[in-house]
Amino acid sequence: MQQVRPSDVPALLAQAQPAPWLLLDVREAVEFRHAAIRLDGAQTLHMPMNEVPLRLAELDPAQPILCICHHGVRSAQVVAFLERAGFASIYNLAGGIDAWSLQVDPSVPRY
Repeated sequence: MQQVRPSDVPALLAQAQPAPWLLLDVREAVEFRHAAIRLDGAQTLHMPMNEVPLRLAELDPAQPILCICHHGVRSAQVVAFLERAGFASIYNLAGGIDAWSLQVDPSVPRY
């Protein structure tokens, strides 16, 4: 599994890719409404973890994906699932949105 630290995200997104980046947020709706991040150069898709298997057809295996959740545990499980489904360019945000708030953007609320 490819893990990426919050501080390394800008460099990761700057890498040339055949398709634009997708920020896949797998938190529950209430979490997503409470604290969301936006990344320049990445499309955001909110898809709660339990919906991923049912909505797999909405994801493009050729698109690079950065998967996030609150602390990085659920997103790691989704990354592992997607890797088994044939997705190759998929990364987990280590520490999740909480680490993002602490290390990159303190304006993102912690909860």
